Amino acid sequence: MMNRKEVLQSIKKNPRTTTLIVGAGINGIGTFRDLALQGVDCLIIDKGDFCSGASMASSHMLHGGIRYLENGEFRLVKEALHERNNLLRNAPHLTYPLPTTIPIFKWFSGVFNSPLKFIGLLDKPAERGAVIIKLGLILYDAYVRGDSPMPGHIFDNRGKALEKWPAFNPNLIFAATYYDGGMHSPERLALEILMDGEAEGDHARAANYLSAVGSEGEKVLLKDETTGEIIPVRPKIVINAGGPWIDFINQDISSQSNYIGGTKGSHLIINHPELRKAIGGHEIFFEYVDGRIVLIFPYLDDHVMIGTTDLRIDHPDQAICTDDEIDYILGMVPQIFPGLSVTREQIVFQFSGVRPLPTAKGSTGQISRDHSIEVCEKNDHYPWPVLNLIGGKWTSYRAFSELATDQMLGRLGKSRKTSTSQLKIGGGKSYPENDSSQQTWIQELAKKNNISPERANSLFTRYGTRASEVVSYISTIGDSPLKHLEGYSLGEIEFLIEKEMVTRLDDLLLRRTKTAWTGQLSLEGISELGDIFSDQMGWSSEKKKAEIDRSLEILRNQHAVKI
Repeated sequence: MMNRKEVLQSIKKNPRTTTLIVGAGINGIGTFRDLALQGVDCLIIDKGDFCSGASMASSHMLHGGIRYLENGEFRLVKEALHERNNLLRNAPHLTYPLPTTIPIFKWFSGVFNSPLKFIGLLDKPAERGAVIIKLGLILYDAYVRGDSPMPGHIFDNRGKALEKWPAFNPNLIFAATYYDGGMHSPERLALEILMDGEAEGDHARAANYLSAVGSEGEKVLLKDETTGEIIPVRPKIVINAGGPWIDFINQDISSQSNYIGGTKGSHLIINHPELRKAIGGHEIFFEYVDGRIVLIFPYLDDHVMIGTTDLRIDHPDQAICTDDEIDYILGMVPQIFPGLSVTREQIVFQFSGVRPLPTAKGSTGQISRDHSIEVCEKNDHYPWPVLNLIGGKWTSYRAFSELATDQMLGRLGKSRKTSTSQLKIGGGKSYPENDSSQQTWIQELAKKNNISPERANSLFTRYGTRASEVVSYISTIGDSPLKHLEGYSLGEIEFLIEKEMVTRLDDLLLRRTKTAWTGQLSLEGISELGDIFSDQMGWSSEKKKAEIDRSLEILRNQHAVKI
C-alpha cells in the first residue's frame, strides 16, 4: 500500500482519473477493488479514515436478514445468504459461522400480521410466533441448500432449550437455532479489501482524510483534512458511495439530492462474564417488547455486544449513543435473561452509526435494506455523471459493488475481466483449511522466524496468512513487547503505521487494532502508542500531545471509554 504522502503527490502529478469514488465505506471499497481488477483507473477518497463511518458501526453480523422475508424482499435475502457464504469462504481469518438462537414465547403470533406486512397494509412491528419463525427458517435454509458450509436450523422445545441455556426466561416455548456469520473486525476486513484493490497497480489509488468540498468546471476540489490544502482532480465519472452522507456530498460538489433517510443504530460492548457464559457462544436474536429486533452477540473472546436501536436522524455527524438509548439497550436483557442484571459500569465501549437507507415513510423497521443505484446524468449541474450507491448492507457489499462496476464498464464500453465472487481477501489467501493444517502453518512460521508459537498464533489470529508479512517486517527492524498493551509489540505497531496508511492516532486505536473496543487501553498505553506514532511520523512534542488529546476526546465522548 502506498503511503498517504505518495498518494497525494501522485494525485497532484496526475489529477485525471476515470473514476472518482467518494466514500471509503464497504460499498465504495468493494467497488474500488472490483474496478481495479477490471483495469479501470480509479481513485477512492474519504473525509475520514477508511471504514470509519457507517461501515464501522456494523452489528458485526453476516446474515441474510430473516425478518426481511415478511417484507417480501425474497431476492435480497437469497442474495445476502449466498454473499454471506462467499465471505465465509473468502475471508476465513476475519469471519466465522455464528450459531444464532431465537427464544420463542408464542405459537401463532404474527400469522395474520406477516401477510399484511407483505402486501403493505401494516408497517408496525409485531411479535413473531413459532409458526412464522419456522416457515421463515425453512425458506432461509432452502435458499442456500447445497451452497452452505453450515447446518440447517433446529427447534428445541422448552425443556431442551432450558438445558442448553439455563438462564433463559422460563416462559419460552421453543428456541430456534440456525446459522449465520459473524465478523471479528469489519474495519480490518474492509481495509484488506481496499489493499487488494490497490495492489492491482498504479491505476488504483486510495487516500483517507481527503474530502470532496466543491467543483470548478470539470474539476472536483478535494480538501486534505490534515492540512487544509485544496487538490483538484478531473474525473470522467463520479461514484458517490458516501452512505448516509450521500446527499451532503452531492450538495458540496454540485447539486441537491434527497436520496437518504437513514436511521441511527447504537450498540454497547459489555464486560459481563455471566452474560457471556449464559449465551453459550450463540448470538441471541429476539424481539423486544416494542417489536424491535435486537441481539445479544458474543464479541471477541470474552465480551458481549448488545444492540441495536433504530431511530431517525437528520445528520449522520450527530450520531452518538444517548443515555435514553443506553437505558433502552440495557433494558432488553431481562426480557430474555431475567436473572441477570447489566449496568452502565459494565459498558467498556459504545458506538453509533447511521444506516444509509433510502428516503421512505412509515416504520423504520420496514424500510428496505436492499441496494440500488440512482444516476445523475451529466447536465448543467453535473459536469460528470454521478452514480449514487443507495442503501445496501455489509453482507451483500460484493454484489452491490459488482452491480456498480458493471454499470461503469457499460458506460466505458468495456467488458468484465474477472469476477470477485470466489476471490480470496487479504490474509484469507492460501488460508489453511482445517485446524491441523492451521497449527502446522503456525508452527512453521514460528520456526522459520525464530518466534514463539504463541506469538505466531496471535499474529495468525489477527492477520491470517498475512501474518507472514508482519513477521518478515518485524525481523528486519527488531522487536520488543509493548509495556502497557499486552499482546502487541513495537514492530507490529510500526508495521501497521507504515503499511496501512495510519494517519491519525485514533486510526490505530479504533480500526487497525481493536484495543479501544475491549477495555484494553490505559492512559499509559495511549501515551506509549503516541510515542511510537510520533517517532514514525516525525511529529513535534506539541503535535504528539494534540493527537493524544484528540484521541482521548473521541474515545471518551463518542465511545464512553473510561480512561
